[in-house]
Amino acid sequence: MSNDLLNILSNSNKDIDNQQLMDYLSGKLSGEEKHAVEKMMADSEFMNDAVEGLETIPNKKDIQTYVDELNTTLHKSLQKKKQRRMKRRLREGPWGYVAILLIILLCIAAYLIVRKVLVAH
Repeated sequence: MSNDLLNILSNSNKDIDNQQLMDYLSGKLSGEEKHAVEKMMADSEFMNDAVEGLETIPNKKDIQTYVDELNTTLHKSLQKKKQRRMKRRLREGPWGYVAILLIILLCIAAYLIVRKVLVAH
């Protein structure tokens, strides 16, 4: 499996890599490696839930397809959020500068008016 396809849990659990998890689910691990994964599952509720969920998939060959779909969907969702955030930032940005400029101009105008009034008296 390529590294791009094995990143479903890469940021969430640093104890096990996805290849090892896939090997565990497909029964390719040795007894010692299998025991180590089961020990990690006992220590981590998240990992235990993930493995239990993946074990419910009837055809283990479909796991990679589900992983790919999840990664693709997650990537698209994150891209949409990033684009919305950038659009909002672009819309809000100029108005902040305009407001600051307007306040500075009003302060200068008020200073000049007060100075003119004080000099006239």
